[in-house]
Amino acid sequence: MTGHPVFGAPPTPPQRSGWDIALSIALLVLTVVVGVVSGFFGFFLLAFLDHCPPATCSVDGAVNAVFTAVLTAGGLGVIGASVTIVQLIRAKPAWPFAVGTLALCVLSLAIGMVAYSAAVT
Repeated sequence: MTGHPVFGAPPTPPQRSGWDIALSIALLVLTVVVGVVSGFFGFFLLAFLDHCPPATCSVDGAVNAVFTAVLTAGGLGVIGASVTIVQLIRAKPAWPFAVGTLALCVLSLAIGMVAYSAAVT
C-alpha cells in the first residue's frame, strides 16, 4: 500500500534510539547522585567549621561557597534535564545535553570546592 493518491504515504514517526534514551537517563541519574552527594558533603563540611582559626578563616566565605555551588549545580541540573527530556520527546539525540549537564554540574561543584578551600585556609 503506497498511501493516498493525492497526499502520498503518511509520514513515518521519528525513530527513537534505545541507547540514546538509556544513556541520557543514566547520565541524568548520575548528575542527581553527584549533586546530592556533593551537597551532603558540603553541608557536612560546614557543620564542622568550628575548628577554623578566625585569623585565616572566613566562615561567611565558606558558607557562601557551599551554598552558591550547590544552588548553581541544582539550577544547571534542572535546566539540563529539561533540555534533555525535550530532546528525548522530539526523538532527537539527547545524550550530548545530558553529558553537558553532568559536566557543568561537576564544574560548578569543583569551583565551589576551590572557593571553600580558599575561604578556610
